[in-house]
Amino acid sequence: MMTTYLSIIRNCKVAQRWSFSHATRCALSPSPSFWNCKRLMVRRLCTDIPTEDRNYYITTPIFYVNAAPHIGHLYSAVTADFLHRYKLLQGFNSRFVTGTDEHGLKIQQAANAAGQDPLSFCTKVSERFKYLFKSCHISYTDYIRTTEERHRCAVEHFWTVLQSKGFIYKGNYEGWYSTQDESFLTPSQVGDAKDSSGKEIKISLESGHKVEWMKEENYMFRLSEFRSRLQEWLEGNPRAVQPERFHRAVLQWLQEDLPDLSVSRQRSRLQWGIPVPGDLDQTIYVWLDALVNYLTVAGYPDSHSQWWRAAHHVVGKDILKFHAIYWPAFLLAADLPLPQTIHVHSHWTVGGKKMSKSLGNVVDPLERSQRFTIDGMRYFLLRQGVPDTDCDYDDDKVVKLLNAELTDSLGGLLNRCTAPSLNPAQVYPHFCSDSFPSQGTVAHKGRAVDEDYHMLDAVRALPAVVEQHYDSVQVYKALEAINRCVRQTNGFVQRHTPWKLVSGDGRDQLWLDTILHVSLECLRMYGTLLQPIVPEIADKLLYRLGVKPVEKSWAALDFLVKYQGKDCPFEGRALGPDTGVLFNRLERPNAEKGKHKKAKKATKVKS
Repeated sequence: MMTTYLSIIRNCKVAQRWSFSHATRCALSPSPSFWNCKRLMVRRLCTDIPTEDRNYYITTPIFYVNAAPHIGHLYSAVTADFLHRYKLLQGFNSRFVTGTDEHGLKIQQAANAAGQDPLSFCTKVSERFKYLFKSCHISYTDYIRTTEERHRCAVEHFWTVLQSKGFIYKGNYEGWYSTQDESFLTPSQVGDAKDSSGKEIKISLESGHKVEWMKEENYMFRLSEFRSRLQEWLEGNPRAVQPERFHRAVLQWLQEDLPDLSVSRQRSRLQWGIPVPGDLDQTIYVWLDALVNYLTVAGYPDSHSQWWRAAHHVVGKDILKFHAIYWPAFLLAADLPLPQTIHVHSHWTVGGKKMSKSLGNVVDPLERSQRFTIDGMRYFLLRQGVPDTDCDYDDDKVVKLLNAELTDSLGGLLNRCTAPSLNPAQVYPHFCSDSFPSQGTVAHKGRAVDEDYHMLDAVRALPAVVEQHYDSVQVYKALEAINRCVRQTNGFVQRHTPWKLVSGDGRDQLWLDTILHVSLECLRMYGTLLQPIVPEIADKLLYRLGVKPVEKSWAALDFLVKYQGKDCPFEGRALGPDTGVLFNRLERPNAEKGKHKKAKKATKVKS
């Protein structure tokens, strides 16, 4: 039956779904034969994948350079970076692109206000994004700026294709336009409000930004012709937009008619952008220009198919319409494949309010990554970030989470299990099957108790659970599952108090070694699974366990093979050098303030 099943399934994604569903069904008492079968199946299927199907192309939005980067920008970048690292661990050829969007009226106005020419202004801000991403270990393979010549060529060719197919025509646009959002709006998207002086204005109901009535002759894209095709695409691909909440939102938008879209502005109003090919009096609409960046990096128009067919986008919910309606419509018009997945995330707020300069609540991601460490910020954002719900940022929350999960739980487990007092030889100890026999063994006399077997079941199932959540970019669920297992492993060690075992007693020594072997195997699993999230911490953990670089891949996630009666390559191997605590304890911001107040008070008393 297994042979028949293998002959039917021909791709790794199916194998992964099989792996997870069976893992969850068998999580209470999976047999060693089940796990062996599962691993063999996934490896066989992944090996059989054609080379072109091993490509993975992940993008962030290109970030608008009218202001400095904030924590939301870093969240987008960290999310895409995690996906890139995860796919590399799985053996994919992954390409990861980020960059900056540098055209449009908003940039033109910001540069004028700063007294700079637009290109110099863009370069300055773009370098800040690049510096932030490099500082935070965002491992992009390409960084695109829309002011580059390669991008101009791609946009001009794309425009020409749309025009030659009859999807672009000259017409008159009359309606509402938001310069802040660089977006055209329908009357239903506009509401009444008052500005700071009390004057009545019109605003975008979605963003709250001021809108203006615009009437001009420009080029229009026949967006109205693609409504039914977009509906068919989404209804036939329920995972095209994730999470499901946003998939439903796009389908809801498509219940209404789609008016044709203005795709250019008069050059007299907007000079900072790419001119319309053959009409120097018009400038290409900034969103059409910007969206083509994904094709630019893929090699469009000459050699893009290798990567474009494997495209996945990470975007914030505020730009969902541009990516899930406008962009697919442009691609359909150009006879190009649609993205595999659009991964959408919500926003970060502070005190329940949107970050803004006027409120003074913008969180500087570079400063926070220096204060809480790079891996600390990466972990916090992915651990607390819930894609379909806005999340609130708080410094105190960062400290509490990192101290609890990285310092105390994970770091404490590593320090305890590698301590010279318990492991004076500093080696990966041997596993004794008499001390921890298989659960099916008749009348076994081992020392393991039921809770220990439950822990083994949970850790065995963990890679499949994590894989399912990583694939759907529900990273917080994966990290919760890992953290739950870490707590179980700490409970296992605490329950059996290996530091109390009698030195020199043969049976006690075998049990001590077994406790440490099982614990280090658990730690090896956690370190391997955490690599896409906290690469430095994971490397430090695996290095301490003596794990070699070739043993850090997803395929190396064989847990406790000695329990299955197989040889363990780590048994008896020297541990890596002790490089100190895994993650240093952080001081709580409020506690620091309290210390300063006490110090000042003490000084006054002395004087």
